[in-house]
Amino acid sequence: MHLGETEIRDVVTVAHALADAARVETLRHFRSRDLGAETKESNRFDPVTVADRASEARMRAILAERRPQDAILGEEFEPKSGTSGLTWVLDPIDGTRSFLSGTPTWGVLIAVSDAGGPVFGIVDQPYIGERFTGGFGIAEVSGPLGTAPLRTRAPRPLSQAILFTTFPEVGTAEEGAAFRRVAARARLTRYGTDCYAYALVAAGQIDLVIEAGLQAYDVQAPIAVIEAAGGIVTDWQGRPVHQGGRVLAAANAAVHAEALALLQG
Repeated sequence: MHLGETEIRDVVTVAHALADAARVETLRHFRSRDLGAETKESNRFDPVTVADRASEARMRAILAERRPQDAILGEEFEPKSGTSGLTWVLDPIDGTRSFLSGTPTWGVLIAVSDAGGPVFGIVDQPYIGERFTGGFGIAEVSGPLGTAPLRTRAPRPLSQAILFTTFPEVGTAEEGAAFRRVAARARLTRYGTDCYAYALVAAGQIDLVIEAGLQAYDVQAPIAVIEAAGGIVTDWQGRPVHQGGRVLAAANAAVHAEALALLQG
């Protein structure tokens, strides 16, 4: 889908307005000792808080005012249809477990997608004040150290690579075994940083993120940011993954190929 310059400027401006609003709503509750959480599932703790809902509600209110023609897919509320061909894909707090724990590795995910997948994305960490932006020719991070271009790490062997995932078990037993084949070859494996790990790929700090069981709202913003920075994000078969599932995010084609071969076993 081709967008004109005026439309692109408006989309980018509105995306930053959503991120600004979500910062206010999430920080209102972060590290509050009386913050409670409900669980979405009965067999495991899958938390949602008042902060998740307030963040998404505020972003939806802005879109209703400024981009009413667009569709919305968010984690906490029902999808909204649109007429423009664009969909805003929102995760108001990616990493609610981290949010509840007081660790600053959760984030707000905002993506804009057309029929082919995400074309623009923001990964925002409100507490640190870092914002990673990618798409429409933009690839940059702004934060405490100022603003800088995003560029993924140059190729190096998997034996020298840094690998991240959120949960040590990764997913099913089969998925965990596939992940461990890659981890056994990597130089360093780290856990638990949710969407922030994808931002680190885009920033050139790490080489790989491998996860399973993701939803569209978990991955579309990271896809846009990483691809804008020169990286690759696919499923474990090398196919598009913007609808979620098993995700392999890589800094470059070489390390992606090494990891993909091991995942396929």
